[in-house]
Amino acid sequence: MKGILYIIATPIGNLEDITLRALRTLKEVDAIACEDTRVTSRLLSHYSISKPLLSLHHHSGQAQFGKILTLLGEGKSVAYASDAGTPGISDPGNKLVEDAITEGFLVVPIPGASALATLISVSGIDMQVFSFLGFPPHKKGRETFFKAVLVSENPVVYYDSPHRVIKNLKLLQALENSGQDSEISKKQIIIGRELTKMFEEIVRGSIDDIETHFTSHPEKMKGEFSVIVY
Repeated sequence: MKGILYIIATPIGNLEDITLRALRTLKEVDAIACEDTRVTSRLLSHYSISKPLLSLHHHSGQAQFGKILTLLGEGKSVAYASDAGTPGISDPGNKLVEDAITEGFLVVPIPGASALATLISVSGIDMQVFSFLGFPPHKKGRETFFKAVLVSENPVVYYDSPHRVIKNLKLLQALENSGQDSEISKKQIIIGRELTKMFEEIVRGSIDDIETHFTSHPEKMKGEFSVIVY
């Protein structure tokens, strides 16, 4: 009998945002693969769950993926959880799923929290069609990335870090105000910061408004940022 790989969505902040099915699955599997064992350990400890943990992150070699496939081949059940939210977007979950499918293992999704869906749910705008671009490039391709955001006819969603969000807002601001591209139109932004956590904040306004807001409040530059430009 072949094992089963469960892809489990975990809370993006508030530990209560985990499904009963996810908790049951975490209790029943033989092992749990995760991005950062320290992060996942805190979640498991909160719910009194004790399981063997295997680290699996962006820098893991094929040998680490092979360990998980070996367990599945032995008939063991394995859960994969990213540090926060639904796996497969900005983590190695998609590679693990690809390998498991190639080897003929059953992959079962256990849905739940997602920063993307959380911000969309309170956006108050038409999001039937949108683009999700993940994290902006750190260096090469940044300007091309944000030009694409500004010329998009549909809302664009991306993630940002507290170390780069101001820099990226300033670039958006400069591109929007440059007048060099006739396809660039004035945009509005919705930013969700620390979603589901104690200091959750959702800010709305023009690019200029949002840039001024965060530049004026450096103490708010904490946690992950989810951004909608429309």
